Amino acid sequence: MGPSDRHDRLRRWQAASLLAAAPMASLSAADTAATAPLQAPPGQQRIASAALVERLHQRVLSGQSATATLEHWCAEHGLAEQARVRAVRVHGQDKPAPADVLQALGATQPGTALRYRRVQLGCGSRVLSEADNWYLPDHLSPAMNQVLDSTDEPFGRVVGPLGFQRQTLADQTFWPPRGEGDDGVVLEVRALLRDRQQQPFSYVIESYLQQALP
Repeated sequence: MGPSDRHDRLRRWQAASLLAAAPMASLSAADTAATAPLQAPPGQQRIASAALVERLHQRVLSGQSATATLEHWCAEHGLAEQARVRAVRVHGQDKPAPADVLQALGATQPGTALRYRRVQLGCGSRVLSEADNWYLPDHLSPAMNQVLDSTDEPFGRVVGPLGFQRQTLADQTFWPPRGEGDDGVVLEVRALLRDRQQQPFSYVIESYLQQALP
């Protein structure tokens, strides 16, 4: 056997080895593709997120208490180990009530007692919403006012014994969120709370954040 014959046999053996390895390489790539997690295209992700915002929107509108609504939402979507909403007061801020707030509360007369409370509602490590709340302390019991003045307890939980009803005055969803990051606003609601006698006693502007989405 001459050198040229040996070279021909070596080339044929190398070619056969490459052909044998090719199916294994193809199978490996197929297995990797099969086990890789499937991700929805960006367009579908946007649609799904917008649908979640609308679902939260409808829950808030149909609920009588933002606190209770968010607790149910937190539990349903597993946003925290313990689905209990807590209020964190933002101290050191006092925002004068706009004219439309005073009008809605019937607090346009000079000397009418009016208090302001800004809180963040959180569940676990997430801040779900922020709220500006102007309310009439004379419509609340002394015990309620004491709790609101000295603790971070959510407003809706404190005034629950009033049997209040919630009247939505304005609402708007935002997707993409208004603002940046987790603090971007996906839903804003303005609402008036009325007691059993249908007397208004609280005006809230609620901003629901992107962190409220699972």
